Amino acid sequence: MPQPRLRLLAALLAIALAGCGSDSEPAPESSAGTPTATATEATPEPTAAGDAVTVAGVQVGDAQNLEAEPQVTIAEGAEPPAELVTRDLVKGDGARVASGDQVSVRYTGVSWANGEKFDASWDRGTDPFTFPIGAGQVIPGWDQGVAGMREGGRRLLVIPPDLGYGAAGQPPVIAENDTLVFVVDAVSTS
Repeated sequence: MPQPRLRLLAALLAIALAGCGSDSEPAPESSAGTPTATATEATPEPTAAGDAVTVAGVQVGDAQNLEAEPQVTIAEGAEPPAELVTRDLVKGDGARVASGDQVSVRYTGVSWANGEKFDASWDRGTDPFTFPIGAGQVIPGWDQGVAGMREGGRRLLVIPPDLGYGAAGQPPVIAENDTLVFVVDAVSTS
């Protein structure tokens, strides 16, 4: 192989390998008593769409605007993750949601199967939905995914079927074995 081609190949290989290095970002902090059931947890990067964030094949518009209902779009052809995915879109600065707390949230829920919104507290006005966290009164993906949020925060939850409604679904709104996508705002916890 001629020298110029060999040098070019070596340079391209060096560039490709440089992209494979690890980042030096520390692991997210964990608090005692808060189960970690997330597949991945990181601060999302805003995309070219401005206030939109894309995570695990899900784009959330109005991601940082807590006064507006988030707009959720599933990327065409994207495969749903097999594990629970949580991402803080807005990190709150209030009290942390812990098991046993009464938590009040606003939320939007979208079906992965058809990309359609199936429920949203936003559609019922300004009153948040309140429930006890960790008591099994909501799907397991919510008990696990909402725990650890802080008041004033907004979190994306991508919930696999085994932590949602499973094989039974919730016909006709939620298909059997559907992955569910929620954007949840922690309004208050006590």
